[in-house]
Amino acid sequence: MAVFPRAPAALFLLVLAETLTVQRVVAFYLPGLAPVSFCEKPAEGEGAECQDKIELFVNRLDSVESVLPYEYTAFDFCTVDAEKRPSENLGQVLFGERIEPSPYKFAFKQKVDCKHVCTKSYNTEKAEDKANLDFLKKGMLLNYQHHWIVDNMPVTWCYDVEDNQKFCNPGFPIGCYVTDSGKPKDACVVNSDFNDKDTFYIFNHVDITIFYHIVENESAGARLVAAKLEPKSYKQPKPDAPDCTGPPMSLNNKFKGEIQIPYTYSVQFLEEQNIRWASRWDYILESMPHTNIQWFSIMNSLVIVLFLSGMVAMIMLRTLHKDIARYNQMDSVEDAQEEFGWKLVHGDVFRPPRKGMLLSVFLGSGTQIFIMTFVTLFFACLGFLSPANRGALMTCAVVLWVLLGTPAGYVAARFYKSFGGEKWKTNVLLTAFLCPGVVFADFFLMNLILWGEGSSAAMPFGTLVAILALWFCISVPLTFIGAYFGFKKAGIEHPVRTNQIPRQIPEQSFYTKPLPGIIMGGILPFGCIFIQLFFILNSIWSHQMYYMFGFLFLVFIILLITCSEATILLCYFHLCAEDYHWQWRSFLTSGFTAAYFLVYAVHYFFSKLQITGLASTILYFGYTMIMALIFFLFTGTIGFFACFWFVTKIYSVVKVD
Repeated sequence: MAVFPRAPAALFLLVLAETLTVQRVVAFYLPGLAPVSFCEKPAEGEGAECQDKIELFVNRLDSVESVLPYEYTAFDFCTVDAEKRPSENLGQVLFGERIEPSPYKFAFKQKVDCKHVCTKSYNTEKAEDKANLDFLKKGMLLNYQHHWIVDNMPVTWCYDVEDNQKFCNPGFPIGCYVTDSGKPKDACVVNSDFNDKDTFYIFNHVDITIFYHIVENESAGARLVAAKLEPKSYKQPKPDAPDCTGPPMSLNNKFKGEIQIPYTYSVQFLEEQNIRWASRWDYILESMPHTNIQWFSIMNSLVIVLFLSGMVAMIMLRTLHKDIARYNQMDSVEDAQEEFGWKLVHGDVFRPPRKGMLLSVFLGSGTQIFIMTFVTLFFACLGFLSPANRGALMTCAVVLWVLLGTPAGYVAARFYKSFGGEKWKTNVLLTAFLCPGVVFADFFLMNLILWGEGSSAAMPFGTLVAILALWFCISVPLTFIGAYFGFKKAGIEHPVRTNQIPRQIPEQSFYTKPLPGIIMGGILPFGCIFIQLFFILNSIWSHQMYYMFGFLFLVFIILLITCSEATILLCYFHLCAEDYHWQWRSFLTSGFTAAYFLVYAVHYFFSKLQITGLASTILYFGYTMIMALIFFLFTGTIGFFACFWFVTKIYSVVKVD
């Protein structure tokens, strides 16, 4: 494992993060997301390159107050039946995205004012109408957000925030609610006319502005570089002939009778020469001012790494060097009897651990997760898994996990054989089914709750069968192949022989006992990632866009180094205390970072989120447990391999009589 104790290496890491972050948008479109050219009327022979029709697609609706997303059609909005839905990849299905065509159709550069889309009528005396209206009210009460898409680009709602900053939200609310006490909630603060108590206001009109950039010397037509809207509310006394003026569309919470809600839109086109197509996401990403905090996180992490690197270097260059030189100079039996510290346990340090079967299975699964994470983040840094390529991140991770069954089986088999295990069939079956089975069982239970709630995040039965097919038909056979080669290969040769009779471990001080060491070991790795963890949790639960993969990859490398060095330090201290049970301790020391992650997730739930409802709470903690288990296996495996390398290295350079 590489260690970066000097300033030039730290500077290199900072430059790497700067490069990966600054160039993020340029790399967005490498995978082949080709630009589409638009023109007022396609010229003859240019029909395939230039089109005049602009389609608006709608995605699932979500809320920061609920984990349950819902399809667009669940809220009884205006729909179009004849058109086919766009195909979705595995990652989109897993995240609950449901992209559908909409009745909002535009012609390039044709301005439209207050066009009627449809009118929805409700009668509270009819059970179906009352249920639809109540569900619409629930959506406004929980601040559910629309997510519209034009030319594979989110339609944003931009508004002013603190310090004269402009924030561009890739979603806009269904409506808003004014409480019994007259307090406006959420988006109701934007309009002073929203002032009736215990009343809902629905945004039934949108003013859409589409910005385009005329491409010179490249292709015919223009390219869309931004799509913004402003949601509004109009009562429309004549729904079939709207004029988009007058009082807002209000709905009293205690209303009974008949009501009509007309939906309208206006659209205009503006030329924007300062924005290029390749950088059209910038205005969304730049409205999220997190870069300074990210640099603070990186500097904080680097200080921890430098501290640990200095400690490890001191042990390696001073203490260990002196110990090894002294041990190698011992020629007489009398000198050997005066041995102390880690040399005393050379005959027991490679003694097979208790529960070696379980440890080897965890190491196999952890190796699989580690390689999957590394490759996924590497591709993300290159721009292949950007927000523009919807669902690509999750699809890549799942496919890599399936294909990496062979390393999992191989590592589990090799270490199980070195631990002296003989039940190879049980080992390979547990490697293939134990950890993936726990994750799938948790995921399936969460999916049952989503099915019961009618959420769009509920995985369809066909996709569930496809996931099982990938697991049983590809991942499991590959795990068996890896295990076959792992058991066929000769066992790992240790530098020293293991005594037949175990050495008695002396009484340990409080700090060298297993539990305190394990608890202390996870603090420093968690300190390196907790700021980055905040942004990741925001992306998942607060539906914010995550794009800073350059920072994330750098934090991944720092976490790797920190877990390794913290585990090596504690491993050395325990060996000096003549405690040779390092295998499980090294795994748990580094893996305990997951326990701090779990505590932070609980803190985040109660302090940052506004989630309400039993189902949403269960879903939050259910999915958090999956993430904690994956993180436990990932960090634990890093710690074990670092300690295994360290122990093998120091005992291989010592003469043993």
